[in-house]
Amino acid sequence: MPETLIIENGTPGRRWWARAAFALAFLAVVVPVLFAGLLSTMGILLIGVGGAVVFAAALYWFLAGRGSLRWAALAVAVLAPLTVFVFFIRANLLAVVIAALALAALATACARAALRRKASDEVMLEIPATPPSHPFLIMNPRSGGGKATRFDLQHKAEKLGAEVVLLDETNFSAVDELARRAVMNGADLLGVAGGDGTQARVAAVAAEFRVPFMVISAGTRNHFAMDLGLDRDDPTRCLDALRDGVDIRIDLGRINGRAFVNNASFGVYAEVVRSPAYRDDKTRTVLKMLPDLLAGQSGPNLVAQIGDVTVRSPQAVLVSNNRYGGSDLAGMSRRDRLDRGLLGVVTVSVAGAGQAVSLLRRTHARGLTQHETSEVIIDADTAEISVGVDGESLLLTTPVRCTIEPGALRVRVPRERPGTKPSPPPVDWVRLRALARFGSAPRPDGRPE
Repeated sequence: MPETLIIENGTPGRRWWARAAFALAFLAVVVPVLFAGLLSTMGILLIGVGGAVVFAAALYWFLAGRGSLRWAALAVAVLAPLTVFVFFIRANLLAVVIAALALAALATACARAALRRKASDEVMLEIPATPPSHPFLIMNPRSGGGKATRFDLQHKAEKLGAEVVLLDETNFSAVDELARRAVMNGADLLGVAGGDGTQARVAAVAAEFRVPFMVISAGTRNHFAMDLGLDRDDPTRCLDALRDGVDIRIDLGRINGRAFVNNASFGVYAEVVRSPAYRDDKTRTVLKMLPDLLAGQSGPNLVAQIGDVTVRSPQAVLVSNNRYGGSDLAGMSRRDRLDRGLLGVVTVSVAGAGQAVSLLRRTHARGLTQHETSEVIIDADTAEISVGVDGESLLLTTPVRCTIEPGALRVRVPRERPGTKPSPPPVDWVRLRALARFGSAPRPDGRPE
């Protein structure tokens, strides 16, 4: 399914927010001219842009280089912004620059106000639910540095009527079977306190038997819990879903038939995660492997078929269960919705410092593509490729097929949860211009929100 252009209707208020954004952006350019003069303003722009370009290029060479070149590039990346800052101070231009930046920040705030959709379009539909009579929870006591033990999750869940099984070396690989057996024995809710990978395996069983699934934020990063609006600092609050919960219907991703709740990553990140040294020393492993991967000297040559679009030789591909905000390649930002019925896809192809710098520009800059589709096929020049699926390293047979099952999973969440506030929309000046002129803005999507 290719990208589709949907026209998003605007309102008079949003149109004026868009016009205010352009007016403030104009002032951000004019103010330096009025107070610093044209020549000084040109100098500000040249030095600011030059500093950003040098910073991006140096950062790329830090990642792609080795030995003394790497550390010299890091020094340049640190010194570039500091040099720009010192120049502005010595030229008595700091106040002008701060004023221009303040106006630019106000312009961005107005732009986001104009582009923000209705609250009802940004929040997943909640369905009333009755408390379960036989909830079954699987807990990994080692996940998240021992959160399950530190927060005494087992005893607190058992006091609420849940049956709890702790994972260890004897049953960790049999998580799917534990969940299936529990449903056969009458469990009317399945839950997991553990990492996203374990959650995905149990979620697949819950979807198969059509029983509610519950997430307890006892993992390390808890990306899935964040997207559900759950409290990631205090996992005990997730247990409130057992007595005062609501259901939300969300989509479930599939990669060669295996379920995933967050994303599947190919290329650079997947190769790094596959390394046995990664879990022991993540930073050192990443720095050691990135030069060969970015230079194309290591890892398979990928081809991504995204609907009707073909992307050849990307260094990284991220396929997510619904799209992330902005142009997030790493899958670190939040997904406001998990029920759009479309996979989000980001590809990155960087052949050198020039293309690395180009990524600073618009989302669809050379080397970076974004798509929404119902199916992605990743092929390679090898029979098998490494794939990071919800943070776990897998070796899958090519071609790898990613699909999405709309509304396949019913998730039980607490009625009151802290993370339901939508994240700010990314600023898209093309959409903003259309909204300011015509009162409607085009947006790439697979269906109306």
